[in-house]
Amino acid sequence: MSELKLPARSEDFAEWYNQVVLRAELADYAPVRGCMIVRPYGWALWENITAALDRRFKETGHVNAAFPLLIPRSFIEKEKSHVAGFSPELAVVTHGGGEELEEPLVIRPTSETIIGHAYAKWIQSYRDLPLLINQWNSVVRWELRTKLFLRTLEFYWQEGHTAHATAEEAEAETRQMLDVYTDFAVREAAVPVIPGRKSEAERFAGANQTYSIEAMMGDGKALQAGTSHNLGQNFARAFEIRYLDQTGVLQYCWTTSWGLSTRFIGAIIMVHGDDQGLILPPRLAPYQVVLVPIFKSDEEKIAVLETARRLHRELADAGIRVKSDEREGMSPGFKFNDWEMRGVPLRIELGPKDVAKGSVVLARRDRPGKEGKSFVAQAGIASAVAGMLEEIQKALYERALAFRRDRTVGAAAYGELKKAVETGFAFSWWCGGAACEAKIKEETKATMRCIPVEQPGGSGTCVCCGQLAREKAIFARAY
Repeated sequence: MSELKLPARSEDFAEWYNQVVLRAELADYAPVRGCMIVRPYGWALWENITAALDRRFKETGHVNAAFPLLIPRSFIEKEKSHVAGFSPELAVVTHGGGEELEEPLVIRPTSETIIGHAYAKWIQSYRDLPLLINQWNSVVRWELRTKLFLRTLEFYWQEGHTAHATAEEAEAETRQMLDVYTDFAVREAAVPVIPGRKSEAERFAGANQTYSIEAMMGDGKALQAGTSHNLGQNFARAFEIRYLDQTGVLQYCWTTSWGLSTRFIGAIIMVHGDDQGLILPPRLAPYQVVLVPIFKSDEEKIAVLETARRLHRELADAGIRVKSDEREGMSPGFKFNDWEMRGVPLRIELGPKDVAKGSVVLARRDRPGKEGKSFVAQAGIASAVAGMLEEIQKALYERALAFRRDRTVGAAAYGELKKAVETGFAFSWWCGGAACEAKIKEETKATMRCIPVEQPGGSGTCVCCGQLAREKAIFARAY
């Protein structure tokens, strides 16, 4: 399978993506349309993502819990904008145990309502605040147009839900989690993202404010890679989440929610991949190094495998995730292509001559061919490999950042914006008007992705209507 050539990324990006997901064995199609099976290699990547995020959540005082998959339909209907936003996507259970249910149950599209119900019971006093809970789970949203990892009926994610005593604390929490997502994307995934605020039209259903991290994919389109919502008191009022303050007055809480999903795997594929397949950032790759022993005779095999296994132990003892490919009946070339498809950041080639010289060949996945190959001594291999993995991590980020910068245009005129969004991002002054936003979307198929946190300052004229604008926004076509 891996010997078949992928479609060229530059010619058919969509099919290139589909083929990479399938051939790298990240995921497969499920028998239910729009669902996916995450294969072990894809799940190992997701586990590394969850570990990196979970560590950050706990460092900021959050704890994990689990809430039910099934939610009473009436809960969803308590918050008006929430039900309006999610009704078209709901999967509803009407029968259980062979009988019709008294009240239909919704398979959670998100958990604000069931968690709001629990928080109303758990929170009594200001001493119970803040309440900072996260859960790792799957949710169901009945999508019509689906794509593996990017948009599926069921997907895996984490959803944080917090309750606070004041509006200021809730806003600080919302922004803090946006920063956590930004730090994760940059440091772990080597994906440059733009943190910013969503427009009213693009807000989460039931939120006062939504923030997101937006990333540019390899075809110039945007991907919303994580979101953080300030829910104000909307859900607190709907579910009676109240607390007695220090003066004995009953007050409504201020709540937040925030989430990042398996969609981020799609981001990693589309930001870093090439015509040979995946390129995984070393900090998240299931295997950071693959060791390929090369030999022809039984005599060579004994010497090469002995050295290969010793090197494997040294690397593993140093905390490096290493895989030795001792599969028989496959040529070294086939193995090289197979691991390149799977995006392993670094390959170690070890043949009889290398054993004799006390060296190995290191081949970087991010630099195909001779350019990415170097000889290093077997002595101190762990240190050399660790150093090179850091180099690859940094190089992937810098390459992706340069690509985004090259395809981001500071479009001042409407015609410039129209042209810019065909291949990338337009960073333009926007008056904040819904009419301008709707016009741009209708005429260019580009949406207002976010108003970046980092602003140039001053003011300008709106790219659409020419009126005074105090903020610049990112406009792009998106997944």
